[in-house]
Amino acid sequence: MPVVKEVLKIAEDIRDMRIRGAGKIARSAAYALQLQAEKSEAKDVDAFWGEMKQAARILFNTRPTAVSLPNALRYVMHRGKLAYEGGADLERLRFIIITASKEFIHNSEKAIEKIGEIGAKRIEDGDVIMTHCHSKVAISVMKRAFEEGKDIKVIVTETRPKWQGKITAKELAGYGIPVIYVVDSAARHYMKMTDKVVMGADSITVNGAVINKIGTALIALAAKEHRVWTMIAAETYKFHPETMLGQLVEIEMRDPHEVIPKEELETWPKNIEVWNPAFDVTPPEYIDVIITERGIIPPAAAIDILREEFGWALKYTEPWED
Repeated sequence: MPVVKEVLKIAEDIRDMRIRGAGKIARSAAYALQLQAEKSEAKDVDAFWGEMKQAARILFNTRPTAVSLPNALRYVMHRGKLAYEGGADLERLRFIIITASKEFIHNSEKAIEKIGEIGAKRIEDGDVIMTHCHSKVAISVMKRAFEEGKDIKVIVTETRPKWQGKITAKELAGYGIPVIYVVDSAARHYMKMTDKVVMGADSITVNGAVINKIGTALIALAAKEHRVWTMIAAETYKFHPETMLGQLVEIEMRDPHEVIPKEELETWPKNIEVWNPAFDVTPPEYIDVIITERGIIPPAAAIDILREEFGWALKYTEPWED
């Protein structure tokens, strides 16, 4: 069952990280399935579906732990599986897969804009907003609110050890938005002057817990203490289906030299360990709403996104598996 060479090239580029970034990886995977459907020379529906499953498996195995990649595959292949099992003929199945691929790509490209539009409705004139790390989606909410004429100010945390807050602060300031840049440990101190917290997400679990840049959970906890709304802005392809089956999200531990320069660390006592987790987990009870391109949902509704978008259920088989 041949997989077309263009699909193999995309798979290679994803595996070797020539294609990177959650959105770009997801769109590339969906496009690869579109190409496979368009260029397949299969003569019957069973052979065609076999090729599609083989292409999906190859793409999935390039970076199976990334959330956006398998979710793109699931979006397309779930719709294809329903059509195949429903008795669709070859050309109907080809059409459904191509359409689903294009639909995913379009929705992904428009998601940030749509989330900004939806989220801005929850920002009020005069709000002081706190944000953490660098999230294009969270920035889109604040930018859209500012463009609508709302007088806002944003408190941006530095986000050690990689200082992503500097990128956010400069980007917001470039739009003309007043920014206050503070050290991470000052977040609780300035929460008393904050009206809303808006942050992004790396991944969202089935129960609505949010995996995001280390420090996110502390800010959400401080916001809860001060009765400040915490809003998470995230595309639906960042929802993590495997957590529906009890899988825990692995927290990446990064190089300690990001925290302490190598030459300095070499002079430290050997019994000092430097731990540098990239992410933390914010419990759903610390989050008020999640803003997606599908609308605003409470954390408890994360399971509905997983079911509707990706066809996940408690008894689940990947649509490219037998």
